[in-house]
Amino acid sequence: MRNIRMHQLKIAAALLCALTAGQVAAQATPAKPAAAAAKPSSGFLPPASASANVIDSIAVVVNDEVITRNEITARVRAVEGAMKSQNAPVPEAADLQRQVIERMIVERAQMQLAKEMGVRVDDTMLDRAIGRIAEQQKLSVQEMRNQMEKSGTTFAAFREEIRSEIMMQRLREHEVDNKIQISDAEVDTYLAAEKAAAADKVEMNLAQIMVRIPENASPEQIAARRARADDVMRQLRTGGDFAKIAATYSDSSDALKGGEIGWRALDRLPPLFSDALGKLKPGQVTPVLKSTTGFHILKMVDKRNLADASAPAAVQQTRARHILLKVSPTMTAADAKRKLTELKERLDNKAAKFEELARLFSNDGSASKGGDLGWLYPGDTVPEFETVMATLKPGELSDVVETPYGFHLIEVMERKSDDQNKERVRMAARQVIRDRKLEEATEDWARQVRDRAYVEFRDENK
Repeated sequence: MRNIRMHQLKIAAALLCALTAGQVAAQATPAKPAAAAAKPSSGFLPPASASANVIDSIAVVVNDEVITRNEITARVRAVEGAMKSQNAPVPEAADLQRQVIERMIVERAQMQLAKEMGVRVDDTMLDRAIGRIAEQQKLSVQEMRNQMEKSGTTFAAFREEIRSEIMMQRLREHEVDNKIQISDAEVDTYLAAEKAAAADKVEMNLAQIMVRIPENASPEQIAARRARADDVMRQLRTGGDFAKIAATYSDSSDALKGGEIGWRALDRLPPLFSDALGKLKPGQVTPVLKSTTGFHILKMVDKRNLADASAPAAVQQTRARHILLKVSPTMTAADAKRKLTELKERLDNKAAKFEELARLFSNDGSASKGGDLGWLYPGDTVPEFETVMATLKPGELSDVVETPYGFHLIEVMERKSDDQNKERVRMAARQVIRDRKLEEATEDWARQVRDRAYVEFRDENK
């Protein structure tokens, strides 16, 4: 049983972002990744002071669906509120509106593609995902629902937001993730470069401004986009705020976060970027860089040294077993703790064997193996579990431990030091290469979906 391992929390962690967005956006259209920008006409939306009872009308046609002016107004207000709550610089109203409209266009085009490809999320799967979100927040689904509705978010809107998030995740996995191939030669090249660079490894905190080049762009379009990137660079050189300029001009999905990319090692970046960044100091920006996707300006926000990771490190493995009781309608948290306390007393008094009690009582796939989780590496389990496990000696039994999965009794069976073998090192290298390719491929895929979509902006007076 590996369901207590960290990698099993990835989907729930991603969905928590959607929960936050849902609480901010109230009943606004669900938020998903953005891609390229298209300039709508001026006077696109009614002013914010206009009556809430204004008659709705079509603002944008995306293939065979429409985006209404009221939908855009709601999203603009939600995004603006979220940016202010995070103390992020808010661009001018017209620029924010343009960014939000483009985000909604890309969302709609990608959701249409998901539906065309038959991507579906049934209610059972959705209920399980929502249950994991509530569990991670240490709430029941009803408690989470009550908190959301107090903040103005309807539970029905939240459910559809999560459904859309799962659909989009599956679509990206099919269209991008599953198509990435990594050869043994690429792994060999990466490991050789790692060894050569081990003495001087650094990680950089980055932000970017990206001006997109449309697919099959004409020379005139490319020149216009280059001019726009050059104008952005002039503003930066005259003291413009990078985050605000990114929110105003960038066509990347991170635009409304001030262009923030986060910490990246140079080896996780395309050579075009790493070559330029290697010459910078914190606070400096690159010149305008041209890729197949568009024109980029990168800022090195900060820089830090990394430990030499070229040699496989000896790590401690722990073989452990546990008894897990999950909270359910028939088992309260108090009941679970009381039951495990009783089981611990039986074990301490040698009145029962651990494996027998695990088979009888554990709500876990490891129950059939007497609770045996096998050999665990650091990071394989959730922090609450690992912290307690690390304090136990072989043969020692823990007190009752609470994790996002429920309540546990943990016993360490044995420990050993294991030199990470070559295959484990190659697996880690393969993941680094995959992450690098995935980021670039996802951006390119989003651009292609947007460029293939039929988009028509409707004049407000029509």
